[in-house]
Amino acid sequence: MPIVAHNDLPTFQRLREEGVNVLPPDRALHQDIRELHIGLLNMMPDKALAATERQFFRLVGESNPIAQFYVHPFTLPQLPRGAAAQRHVDAFYDSFEQVREQGLDALIITGANVVGPDLSQQPFWQPLIEVIDWAYANVTSTLCSCLATHAVLEFRYSQRRTPRPLKTWGVFPHRVVDRAHPLVHDVNTRFDVPHSRWNDVSRAQFDAAGLRVLAQSDVGVHLATSGDGFRFIFFQGHPEYDTISLLKEYKREVMRYANGDTTLFPPFVENYFTARDEAVLREYRMRLDRSLAAGDAIPDFPDALLTAGLDNTWRDTAHAVIGNWMGLVYQLTHSDRRKPFMDGIDPNNPLGLPGAASTR
Repeated sequence: MPIVAHNDLPTFQRLREEGVNVLPPDRALHQDIRELHIGLLNMMPDKALAATERQFFRLVGESNPIAQFYVHPFTLPQLPRGAAAQRHVDAFYDSFEQVREQGLDALIITGANVVGPDLSQQPFWQPLIEVIDWAYANVTSTLCSCLATHAVLEFRYSQRRTPRPLKTWGVFPHRVVDRAHPLVHDVNTRFDVPHSRWNDVSRAQFDAAGLRVLAQSDVGVHLATSGDGFRFIFFQGHPEYDTISLLKEYKREVMRYANGDTTLFPPFVENYFTARDEAVLREYRMRLDRSLAAGDAIPDFPDALLTAGLDNTWRDTAHAVIGNWMGLVYQLTHSDRRKPFMDGIDPNNPLGLPGAASTR
């Protein structure tokens, strides 16, 4: 069933234009279909705030035909915002207090940009812990993306991320390593996932924490769960990314080079650009370097020449995993989301999985 446009958030209109089924609230009221209320703690910086909304709203809205989805975005006031982004948040986002009062069936927590290696020194650290602690006791399942995964593994499982010598940046093949878990039911045994990160939590750390690893690759673990199999879902990659997301990141790094913020021209994003795209980018760098040397204007980045050649090899798997997650949330939650967490279900093994362990 569709995602419900329960306010005037511009993301809803963008999704309609893409062909996503978005239901007006007056029509939703006349549908005799169960509602699921999903929180989205969006911690992304201003330039990625709306794009991240669309990516996760799209995944949820197209995930499962069994419910009407109400997605409630909120953020943390400790995250710095420019004037335009703050107006967007003030107009369309809930506060954590509002989310906590109304209750949620599930929660998604995005990544964030950080300054410095120590997560515990970030301004959002304590407020994020408050959200996670509340969700642990009151929300059926919480999906953590990228930095949110690293934060939860540090403060709840005492597993600190470690910096990598080079950025993990590209689209990488992964393999399902635990085919018995319902999150990967009907998922290809091999599938692609984009990654964009400087830090890593290793397989050995996931194992030491008693977590359940479902999919990994040569660049590390992508998909895992808490020991009980469901209370926390962990992504280290970015299956929500649009086809052009990595291109936009690459362009930002090229512009940093062009503006003198770094002396290093970025390497190609792995397994992403075609041979033709790489030739276009080599030619662009030569033109850019000539312009910089001559003191001329920076030439336009060749976006239009690159986007047509980009492939998306991860979205179908992302939809399958999120669809399985939403289906399990539907099965395990009460119609009244204010009732105690999974009342009557074993909280240490809600899915009845063999080998499930208690969540810390």
